[in-house]
Amino acid sequence: MPPVFLGDAASGAIPMLLVLGLAILLPLIIDPSRTSHRVPLFLVAGILALRYAWWRLTETIAPIGWTWDFAASWSLAAFEMAALLGSLSGFVLMSRVRQRTAEVERHRGWWGDAPLPRVAILIATYNESLEVLERTIVGALALNHPAKEVVVLDDGRRDWLHDYCNRQGVRYLRRADNKGSKAGNINAALQVLRSDPTPPEFIAVLDADFVPHRGFISRSLALFHDPTVGLVQTPQHFFNADPIQHNLGLSRSYPDEQRFFFDHMQPSRDAWGIAICCGTSSMVRLAALDAVGDFPTDSVTEDFLLTVVLQTAGYQTVYLNEPLTEGLAPEGLKEYVTQRARWCLGQMQIVRSRFGPLGMSTLRLRDRWSMLDATLYWVASFPFRIAALVYPLLYWFFNITVVDAEVADVLSYFGTYFVWVTMVMNTLSRGLIVPVIHDVSQLLGAIPITRAAFVGLLRPRGHPFSVTAKGGDRSQVTVQWSLMFPYLCLLVLTLVGLSLGIMFDSFAFYDAGDGKSVILFWTIYNAIVLAVLVIACVELPRNERHIADKPERAIFVAEGKPGRVWLVGMTQNSARIRGQVHPAGTRGLMRIREVGDVPAIVLEPTIDGGRVALLPNEEQQHNFMRRFYTEGEAPGVIAVKSTALLNDLARRFSFSWGRP
Repeated sequence: MPPVFLGDAASGAIPMLLVLGLAILLPLIIDPSRTSHRVPLFLVAGILALRYAWWRLTETIAPIGWTWDFAASWSLAAFEMAALLGSLSGFVLMSRVRQRTAEVERHRGWWGDAPLPRVAILIATYNESLEVLERTIVGALALNHPAKEVVVLDDGRRDWLHDYCNRQGVRYLRRADNKGSKAGNINAALQVLRSDPTPPEFIAVLDADFVPHRGFISRSLALFHDPTVGLVQTPQHFFNADPIQHNLGLSRSYPDEQRFFFDHMQPSRDAWGIAICCGTSSMVRLAALDAVGDFPTDSVTEDFLLTVVLQTAGYQTVYLNEPLTEGLAPEGLKEYVTQRARWCLGQMQIVRSRFGPLGMSTLRLRDRWSMLDATLYWVASFPFRIAALVYPLLYWFFNITVVDAEVADVLSYFGTYFVWVTMVMNTLSRGLIVPVIHDVSQLLGAIPITRAAFVGLLRPRGHPFSVTAKGGDRSQVTVQWSLMFPYLCLLVLTLVGLSLGIMFDSFAFYDAGDGKSVILFWTIYNAIVLAVLVIACVELPRNERHIADKPERAIFVAEGKPGRVWLVGMTQNSARIRGQVHPAGTRGLMRIREVGDVPAIVLEPTIDGGRVALLPNEEQQHNFMRRFYTEGEAPGVIAVKSTALLNDLARRFSFSWGRP
C-alpha cells in the first residue's frame, strides 16, 4: 500500500486536535478548587502562549524596512503582544483559588460573650428614585443583625427622601456640597458617626440599588476574626439582565458580563492576597479607616484605591464568594459603557497617583503586580480588540500584508493555544467564555474605554464622577446609534472587502497564497462578531421585572369564595393566574405566602386563568421585597446553558430579520 501523506493544513491541525481531545477530558479529571490541578493547566497555557508569541514574532511579520507591510504587521504584533502579556498575568493569577465559606462557618460569633459588634450600613445615593432606593432600605432593615443602624447618605438633598427615611426609622444624612463624590459622601458620614456616643465598629457599604440578603452582615463579620482583615468584599449579583443579555435575548441562558470577575477572578486574587474592594457589598473595619484617613478621593474608583491604602497600613482585603447581595445591573448600553469607562479612568488615575505601582516603596510586590495586571487589562486588551477588526481591512483595500502565515502554521500555533485556553477557562468557569458573545461583550465599550485609558494616563486629574443611571422608562425600542455607528461602518467595510476578495480572487492584487486564506477566515469571523454587535446596539423594551418566575400556589378569594390558583410571572403589581377564570373587573384578595392578602383585580381573562393587577399597601410591598430580594441563592444565570443559548440566539436573529 502506498504511503498516505496528510496535506499541510491537516498536518498543522494535528496538535490542535490532540489538545482538543485532551481538553474535552478536563471536566472529568480536574477539581477546580485544587491548586495542584490548576497549576499544570495554566503552565501548559503559558507554554503554548510563549510558543505562539515566538512563532508570531519570528515567522509572520514583514521584514524591517520603510514599507506599509512593515508598519502594519509590527504595529498589530505590538498590540497583540501587549494583550498576550495581560493573558499571561491572568494565567498566573488563576492558577490558585480560595473559597472562605468553611472559614466563615468556623468563626461565626468569634466575639464570644462580648456585645455584638455594631455595624452601620451606609447607603450612598445621588439621584435614584424611590422605586430603586426602597428595595435597598427595606432589605437593610431586614438584616438579621440586631446591632445595626441603616444610614442613607443623600447627595441629592431631597426632602421627600428625608421624609421617607423618617417614616421607616432610618437615619438620614446630607451635606452642603458634593465634594469628593461618593467617597466624599461616605467620609462626611463617617465623621458624623464617629461623634456618636457609641460609634460603630464596622461599616457596610451598599450602592443605592443593591439589596442585602439577611445574612450579609453575620457572614461578612465572621472573617474579621483576623485582626489584620480591614475589609471584606462580597460578589455583586444582579436580579435583572444586563444590556448584552437583554438585547441579545440571553437572560435565561447566558450569565451577566461580570460573573467571570466576581465568581472566578476575585477568588483567585484572594488566594494571592490581592483581592480588591469593589465598592458596594463590602464591609470595612472602622479602625482601619481611622488608620488611613478614610476613603481616598484621588480616583473616581475609590474602592480599588481603598484596597491599596489599607494594605500600606497593614490591613488585608479578603473576598467571601457567597451571594449576599443583589442589585440592579445597568439597564441601558450608555450606562453600561459609562460605568466601565469610569472604572478604566479610575484605574489610570491610581497608576498616575502616589499609590501607583512604580511609586510607594512600602507597597508589596504582589500589590504592584495587581495594579499592573488591571492596567494591562484596560490599556492592552481593548485596543487590541479594535485593531483585530481594523487590520484585515488593510489587506482587502490596500493590499497591505498584516500577517504572513500559512494555514498549517496558524492551526498549529494559534489554533492549539486558542483551543487549550478556551477549554481550560470554560472548565474552571462553568462555560463562561463563549466565542463571539464574549468578544461582543468586550467590544461594546472598547472605543470609549480605550479613550478613557489614554486620557487617564495623560491627564489623570479634573474628571467628574459619572453616576450610573438606574431605573427610568425602558418601554420603547431604542437604537444606540452613537455606539453602533463605528461598528456598523466596520461591518460594511468588512463585507465589502470580503466581497472584493471573493469576486476578484484571480487578480494579482489579492494573490497572497495561504496568507489570503488566513485573512479570509479572520474576516468572516469579524463579520459575524460585528453583526451580533450591531444587533446588541438595538435596545429592546424592558417590561416590569418579574420577582418570581417560578409558579407558586396562592388562594384567590373572589366573590367571597376562596379558590386555589397558580401564580405565574409575578411582580409587585401584577401576575398571571391559572386554575380559575373570572371576568374582567372581578375584584378579590390574593393570599400570597409571606406577603398577606393583597387586593387584586382581574384585568383580562384567559382560557385557563387571567391577568390580574395586584394592589399591595406599603407593608405588603415591603413584604414582597423582603421575601424576593433578601433570601435565597444567587439571582439570574450563573453558568452558560449551551442548548438554551443556541435557541435564544436563533430566536433573536430571527426577530432581527423580521421573523419573530
